[in-house]
Amino acid sequence: MIRPQLLVIAASVMLAHAVPSAIAATAAPAAAVSAQNPLLKASPLPFQMPQFGLIKDAHYAPAFTEGMKRQLAEVNAIANNRQAPTFENTIVAMERTGQLLHRVQSIFSNMTSTNTNATLEAVEVEMSPKLAAHADAISMNPKLFARIDTLFQQRDKLKLDAESLRLLERYHTDFVRAGAQLSDADKEKLKAYNAEQAGLETAFAQNVLKETNAQGLVVDTRAELAGMTDSDIETAAAAAKERGLDGKFVIALVNTSGQPPLAVLTDRKTRQRLMDASLNRGSHGGEFDNRANVLKLAKLRAERATLLGYPNYAAYSLADQTAKTTTAVNSLLSDLAKPAVANAHREAADLQKVVDAENGGFQVGAADWAIYTDKLRAQRFNFDENQLKPYLELNSVLNNGVFYAANKLYGISFKERKDLPVYNPDVRVYDVIDANGKPLALFIADFYARGNKHGGAWMNEYVSQSSLMGTHPVVANQLNIPKPPAGQPTLLTFDEVTTMFHEFGHALHGMFSNVKYPRFAGTAVPSDFVEYPSQVNEMWAVWPEVLQNYAKHYQSGAAMPQDLLDKVMAAKKFNQGFMTTEYIAAALLDQRWHQLTPSQVPTDVLAFEAQSLKDVGVDYAPVPPRYRTTYFSHSFSGGYSAAYYAYLWSEKLDAESVDWFKENGGLTRKNGDWFRTKLLSRGGSVDALQLFRDFRGRDATVEPLLERRGLKTQ
Repeated sequence: MIRPQLLVIAASVMLAHAVPSAIAATAAPAAAVSAQNPLLKASPLPFQMPQFGLIKDAHYAPAFTEGMKRQLAEVNAIANNRQAPTFENTIVAMERTGQLLHRVQSIFSNMTSTNTNATLEAVEVEMSPKLAAHADAISMNPKLFARIDTLFQQRDKLKLDAESLRLLERYHTDFVRAGAQLSDADKEKLKAYNAEQAGLETAFAQNVLKETNAQGLVVDTRAELAGMTDSDIETAAAAAKERGLDGKFVIALVNTSGQPPLAVLTDRKTRQRLMDASLNRGSHGGEFDNRANVLKLAKLRAERATLLGYPNYAAYSLADQTAKTTTAVNSLLSDLAKPAVANAHREAADLQKVVDAENGGFQVGAADWAIYTDKLRAQRFNFDENQLKPYLELNSVLNNGVFYAANKLYGISFKERKDLPVYNPDVRVYDVIDANGKPLALFIADFYARGNKHGGAWMNEYVSQSSLMGTHPVVANQLNIPKPPAGQPTLLTFDEVTTMFHEFGHALHGMFSNVKYPRFAGTAVPSDFVEYPSQVNEMWAVWPEVLQNYAKHYQSGAAMPQDLLDKVMAAKKFNQGFMTTEYIAAALLDQRWHQLTPSQVPTDVLAFEAQSLKDVGVDYAPVPPRYRTTYFSHSFSGGYSAAYYAYLWSEKLDAESVDWFKENGGLTRKNGDWFRTKLLSRGGSVDALQLFRDFRGRDATVEPLLERRGLKTQ
C-alpha cells in the first residue's frame, strides 16, 4: 500500500483532492516562525533526510504557515506575470513552487501515520480544512488557470518533449478536476465541501486508530489464551499492565477484520469475543463511532462529484484511473465474486468436516475459519504456520531475502547507517548503492507495531527523485509486526514475509524513479496501477533461489527442509476462496458507497452495508469483508476511496508479469534491468498501461489471474 500524503498541493501540485486529509494554511503568529526551526531549510543530511533528532512538535504549525505563505507568493507571481505564458514561466515555474510546504507536509504526514501523539493529532485536526483551503486558492486561481489553459490549447505547437507535454496535459487535467472551470458561486461551494471533507477524513482515521488502541480484547485468565505462544501471552499481559489491568491480558487488534490470534486460540468463546470486537469497531456508539462520519463523507463526496459534472464520486475518481469507468470495475468484481464465493462455500464444507471429526458440535463461523484452515492445511499438506516461523526470522528475511533478490535483479546493494537520526530506536536506515557504485537512495525500515502507529503496511516517501529539483529518493517501508520480548527473535508468518516483499516493491518504484518533474516521481501513478510493481515483487518471496537463501532456522542455521518448501509451494492456492471473497466484499462495499448520488445516501450504515453485500452475492457470514465500513480506512481516509478494487486490477498485470519473468529466466539482471528501464524508472511520465505494454509487449489478459486465484473454470 502507498500511504498518500496529507497535502493536496505541494511542489508537484497534485490538485485533484483525491489525497486524504488535505492540510491547509493556518494563521499562526509570525513570531512562531523561528530561524531555529529545522523545517525551514532543506536538511543538510544525505539526500535531505529529515533531521528527526531536531524536529519538535511545535515546529510543524509555524512551518506550515510559512510554507503556505511562500507558496502563495510564488504562485501569485506566476499568475500575475505580465509576460505571455510559456512552458518555462508557468508550468516549470509551478513545479518549483512550494518546496518548503512540501518538505513540511511530507515529514508531518509520515509522522502522523507512524509516530503520532495527541499534539500532532490536534495539529492535524486544525490544519486539515485550512490547508484544503490553501490548495483551493491555487487550483481555483482564474489568472493561473488562464495561463495553463492557453498553453494547453497551444500544446501541439510548443514542440515539447514527451515528458513535458504530458506534464502540461496533467496540469490542465488536475486543475479542471479541482474545479478551475466552475462558476465563482460553485467554486465557493466546492471550497466548503473540500474543507469539511478534509476534517471528516481526519476524524475517521483518528477514530480508527484510537479505538484499535483503546479497545482490544480483555481476557481474564491465561487458560482462555490456550494455543498462543508464551511470548504472545507475555505481550498480552504487558499490554494489560500498561492499562492498569494487572493479572489480566489484552489482545490488541489489527486493522483488518481477521485477527492473527484467531488462527491459534483453541477456546472458541475467546475466538468469538475477539471476532466480535474486531467486526463491531466504529459502529456501536461511544466516542469512536464512525457511522456519522461515513454518512457525511459519502454525501459530501457525492455532492462534490455532482458539482464537477459526474454522476457520482466513483465515476469522478475512476475517470482518472486506468479502469476509467464504474462499468469496468463492477464487471471485474462481479465476474470474480460468484466463483470466489462458490470456492469459499466448498472450503467451508471441508472445514466443517474437520470440526465434525473433532465432535465440535458447531457450524463453522468467521471466528473459526483461520484455526480450522490451519488444521486442514496441516492435514492436506502436512504442515502448519508454526512449522514455518522458526525459518522466517526478520533479519534473515530482510537481508537474505528482500535485499538479496533486489541485488540479483538490479545489482543494488545495501549498507546500514547507524549515524543518521531516527524517530524511534527500532527504525533502521540504509544506504542504497546502485549497480554502478553510486549512491541511489536512502531506505528507512520501520517494521514493528506501536500504539501510536497506524495499522497495516505501507510505503511512503520523505523525498522524491527529480532531476529538475536535483533530489534523490528517501523512501520508507512501514509494517506492523508484533515486537517480541527483549532478547527473543522476531519470527514472521508467511503473510508477513510476503508483505515485506510487497512493500519493498513500492520502495523500488520510488528508488528507481528517473524523471525530470516532481509531478511524475516514483509512485505518482494511478491508484489502480500503483500496486502492480509491488505485487510483482512478491513473487521473489517464493522463488526457490531466494526462499532457500533466507528460510533458515534462526537457531541452527539449517535450511528449511525441501519437503517443507515443496509444501509451501503446493499450498499457494489453498484458501483462495476465502481470501478472494473477503477482498471482493470490501472492494464492492467501497464501490457501493461511492456510486451513490447525494439523494441515495442512506441513514443506516449497517443496514446499507448488509443489503449491499446481499445484492452482489457476497453476504456469507463465515467470510466477512476484509474491512467493514466503519473501520475501512482505505476507503474513508486512506486515499483509496472508490479505488480499493485497485489491488485486484493491478494483480491482473502482476500475474502476466510473473509469467513473463518465468518465461525469460526468472531472477536475472537482464530481466531486472528491463523491468527497471521500461517501467519502474518512468514513474507517471508515461501513460500507465503504455508502460505495461512497453514492458510486456502486449496488453494483459485475465487468464493468469484466474489461474492464480484458483477461479479458472474448465
